[in-house]
Order: sequence, then C-alpha cells, then structure tokens
Amino acid sequence: MNQIENGTVFGAPTELEITHAAEINRRMPGLEKVRYTVTGTEACMFAVRLARAYNGRRKIAKFEGAYHGTGEFASISVHPHIPDASRNRRVPAADTAGLPPESLENTVILPFNNLEAVESIVRRNSKELACIIIEPVMRGVPPKSDFLKFLRELADQFEIVLIFDEVITGFRISAGGAQEHYKVRPDITTMGKIIGGGFPVGAVGGLDEIMSLMAHQSVKFPAPQGPKVPHAGTFNAHPITLAAGLAALRELDQGSYEKLNSLGAKLREGLAEVSYSKGATTQITGIGSLFNIEFTERETSDNRSATADLTLRRCLDLYLLNRGIYLPPTHFGCVSTVSTEGHVDETINIISEGLELLKPLARQS
Repeated sequence: MNQIENGTVFGAPTELEITHAAEINRRMPGLEKVRYTVTGTEACMFAVRLARAYNGRRKIAKFEGAYHGTGEFASISVHPHIPDASRNRRVPAADTAGLPPESLENTVILPFNNLEAVESIVRRNSKELACIIIEPVMRGVPPKSDFLKFLRELADQFEIVLIFDEVITGFRISAGGAQEHYKVRPDITTMGKIIGGGFPVGAVGGLDEIMSLMAHQSVKFPAPQGPKVPHAGTFNAHPITLAAGLAALRELDQGSYEKLNSLGAKLREGLAEVSYSKGATTQITGIGSLFNIEFTERETSDNRSATADLTLRRCLDLYLLNRGIYLPPTHFGCVSTVSTEGHVDETINIISEGLELLKPLARQS
C-alpha cells in the first residue's frame, strides 16, 4: 500500500530499483549490473543480444527441449518431434511458424547432460558461437555431476558467453539460485517470477564489461564507446513489482529454503514409493522444491529420455485437477512457502489413488 500511495508508473529509474538490484547482487555476486524487463522472455532476448554484441558472433546454442520464452531463438526446439529428430536436433514445422530461415541457421541445438556430444557440437561451431544459454535445471531435470562446470570450462576455452536462465531456479532452489547450488558462475543471468513477488517481471544481469554494452533507447548512435544495445521500457522496474519482489526475497531469507527443500524431498520420495507399490513405470525427477512424474522406464536425464507416455500423464493430470490438485499439464510442479506436510501427504495419497485407477490404461500402452 505504501508504494501505491507513492506512485505506480514513472517511466524512469527509482531508488527502489537500486535497492532491489542490491538484494539480487547480495545473493548472486556475479551480477555486477542488473537491468529490468517486464517478462522473462525479454530478459532472455536481451541476454542473447548482449552476448552477440560482446564478442561479435551471430550463432547461439540452446538445449533441446529448453524453454526461454517466446523470442525467435527461444521458439526453436522447445517441442522437438523426437522419433523424427535429425542429427541437428531440429524441430517440426509446427514449432517454427513465422520464423525467418536465418533464425534457424543461427541456432545450434545441444543435448542436455551429454558432455561428449556438447563438446563436439560446440567445438564445430566455436568460431561463430556468441553464447550458450541453459536452464541449469532443465524443465525439472537436474544436471549431471559437473555438467555445468564442464560448460563453464568449455565456454572459457572458446570465449563464448555462458548464460544461465534462472527465471525458475533463481532464488528457488537456494538463495543464490542454481549458480550458488552448483557453484558455477555464468557471465549473464536472466531472472523473473520470484523477484517480482507474483507481479510481471524479468531481469538480466551479469559482468560489468558485458552489461555496460546496454544503453537507454535515447542514446544517439554511434555512442562515444561504440554502438550500444538499446534498452528501454515504460514498465521496466515497475515500482509495485519491485516492492513486492523485495518483500518476497526478504521473506525467503527467514528459513524458507530449508522448509521448501524438505517438503520437495518428502514429496519426491513419497511419489517414488507409491509408484513402486502400484507397479507404475515412472521416473520421479526434480530438486529442491521442484518435482515431476514421467511415465517411462528410462532414467530421465534429458529431453529425449523425458519424452514419456503422455497419455498416461494427461490422464493423471486430469484426475488430479478433479481432486483439487493442479499440475501444469505434462509439466513439472513445485511446492511453495504456504505448503505444509499435510498438503504433501494429501498429494501423495491422491496421486497413489490416481495411479491405481490408471493400471488398466497402463497395461494397454
């Protein structure tokens, strides 16, 4: 209420923006400068453009099945048709509607958690790659041991900008996000969701030498130090959003991570137990407060192995929805700060009932 009384939209920087950015920097020291957007999509778009401006290269590398919003590069290989996927891990035409050919030509697709294949593809494209962008925990699937450290070393070797998309993992799996948890520092980080306390928000931050390439839209080109990446927006760093975000970040500092991680672990363990007891062929993935249920026999380590029996999953999702539990369809879920052990126990019991009802359908699939 205090911020509403003090004003909502100014179209200019406010002290609140500096305070909020300082809170982010305290948790993620590698973010020497921060710029705000309205969405995570915009943050990822600016991150990629900054990388291209920084090293003068045009290609970007992303991981198969990864979601980085709805920008041009981000729309590629989000839902690849696995049985017909080519060696280049491209996507069906349905996913590329409206994209110019050059967007496809300039996007290199990598397999998550596959060190040998990633190194081969990156080495082959190294002279043209501006950046590698990755969700550190990709759609609920954690990275294998040292995979992120391997990416850091590979990026350093070929002078490629490493971008962590922490829109989901940032300030969720730890106070400093995935980069703190896995002890790997990217060059650029994109953020969203939690930093706005439930209001629309995005942010991009990173090393000063990279972030300094960004300028306000009104800068006349060529700028004194050379061309800049223009950045402006009336609703960027919206005061109401930042006030809510500050409150959320500070609340999370009050022992929330221990609770969230404990409840997430209990839920994953409980789901694994009931799946086994019901004879369901599933893989339970996740980390911290994140969890997912995949109807597959294979160990889930990337997008391809996570391509499971979607019919069974959709039926389970619908059953849960009718029982008052909402999971994004065929997507990972999470517990929140208001979740209790009672909520977790109830969720496990209801999913157990759903797995029992799905037995006849599972035998047919």
